[in-house]
Amino acid sequence: MDWKLELVFVPVSDVDRAKDFYVNKVGFNADHDQRPTDSIRFVQLTPPGSACSITIGEGLVDAAPGTAPMLQMVVSDIQAAHDQLKANGVDVSDVVVLDWGHFVYFADPDGNKWAVQYLPTRPNG
Repeated sequence: MDWKLELVFVPVSDVDRAKDFYVNKVGFNADHDQRPTDSIRFVQLTPPGSACSITIGEGLVDAAPGTAPMLQMVVSDIQAAHDQLKANGVDVSDVVVLDWGHFVYFADPDGNKWAVQYLPTRPNG
């Protein structure tokens, strides 16, 4: 039996602002934006090529905005990822080269932290 991680909840204070950030600045795909009840809004966003999505919304989690654990994506070209984020207005770190990978870091408008990693020893990152 396969066990697949496919959805991570990210607590935000303003769903529209967060959706705009993730879609228009980071480049995630907007998969769903539904309001099944007056107290619930479910927004699912997926990084291009990823099998795992994030969800933001209203009435989904009790966690305070900005308290998601560090989230990480892996890319095949860290400089291209850095340049794309910077060009889209994301406050992104410089590329950090470590023995176990190359990284850039950013946070969403609520302070949820992200790492983007390139693994030079893995084909296609």
